[in-house]
Amino acid sequence: MAWCVVARFTIFGAGGLIGSRLMEQLAADGHETHAVYRDNWPEAGRDLGHVIYTIGLTADFRGRPLETTALHVIHLHEVLSRYDFASLLYLSTTRVYRGATATGEEADLVARPSVNDDIYNLTKMTGESLCLSLPASTIRVARLSNVYSPRDRSEVFLSSVLRDATTEGAVAFRTAPGSSKDYIYLDDAVSLLANIALAGKERLYNVASGINVSNEAIAKTLGDLGVTVSFEDNAPEASFPPIQIDRIRNEFQFKPRNLETMLPAVFHEMQRGDV
Repeated sequence: MAWCVVARFTIFGAGGLIGSRLMEQLAADGHETHAVYRDNWPEAGRDLGHVIYTIGLTADFRGRPLETTALHVIHLHEVLSRYDFASLLYLSTTRVYRGATATGEEADLVARPSVNDDIYNLTKMTGESLCLSLPASTIRVARLSNVYSPRDRSEVFLSSVLRDATTEGAVAFRTAPGSSKDYIYLDDAVSLLANIALAGKERLYNVASGINVSNEAIAKTLGDLGVTVSFEDNAPEASFPPIQIDRIRNEFQFKPRNLETMLPAVFHEMQRGDV
């Protein structure tokens, strides 16, 4: 999607999957872009234009609670307090809806401080609260679903499954066939994030497909592609509630691509090593 207004963007975490793709897409659309990594933070007081904060941990957060907190909260505080900006968009996660009874942006959330697995949710919620407690309407939060792309080489669930499928020709699922979650294609997410940063009317958005896909459906598609698929005995079921996306549908006319439809193309691209 092309944006009419030419703007200046600063991407914190530009070396990651989402940050790097944002840099590419924004530059292709004619925007000025500045990449921020661990070792090149701008001098305090600079005007950074439109900031998108993509810094965070993913699959390895459980064993790194101090770094998780620093990346999700402390460094965010530094950005908010040290710089000027036209807007700031903080990337949170739809994982915060785990245990919730509803998944609209204003739903009540549940977290358990005594549970190690919840350090991710709690630090993301704290980052959200920090952003949304500030009065500027241009400081926004995007709760991002599980992003997939052939260029993803992380240890998150779907990336690991596809890597085993393309390199080994076999996949052993560690969660039950009925396990399901929401997946959003990387380019769909990037398009939405840039639009929200430039012109979002709300302060909090779910960025998701709105469609849960089960392990069983993923396994069937991979099986049709010639991959040997199995499930571990007594594998636990891990399911998340479907994510409500009325806000992005109504404001941005969002039409997500479906994982089941996209999976063969993603598989073949990874298999060829084109990324």
